[in-house]
Amino acid sequence: MSQVEESIEVRVPVRTAYNQWTQFETFPQFMEGVERIEQRTETLTHWVTQVNGAAREFDAEITEQIPDERVAWTTVGGEAKQAGVVTFHRIDDTTTKVMLQMDFEPEGLTETVGDKLGFVKRQVAGDLKRFKSFMESRGAETGAWRGQV
Repeated sequence: MSQVEESIEVRVPVRTAYNQWTQFETFPQFMEGVERIEQRTETLTHWVTQVNGAAREFDAEITEQIPDERVAWTTVGGEAKQAGVVTFHRIDDTTTKVMLQMDFEPEGLTETVGDKLGFVKRQVAGDLKRFKSFMESRGAETGAWRGQV
């Protein structure tokens, strides 16, 4: 298993950042390589990705969700093996630190080499930067799910 940790400060309140993160169908707007996400149940999502020519489909289950604090997940089927958590930390009334921690299993030589060269770490950092731009340019979330898992 490999691991990546990245964080970024976003100029929106914690509630706004958290609410947007619960809108999984919008992830393709800021996550590179994510083509589509379908929310199948309150705790199950289906992902379709394309990264460096490698197409993957998998399901991810939300294992813990606490409003304004954290969303944790693990894959439960398909072509990817990963688990992670994103946490939201109040800096002040208008700024949130978003921290993402993820464990993943590279498949094959290409993914293993890419992991060793820091590809996944750079991709996660880029995704968080795009999330920051997405949120700060909008100033508001596109929706919210405030349930707890």
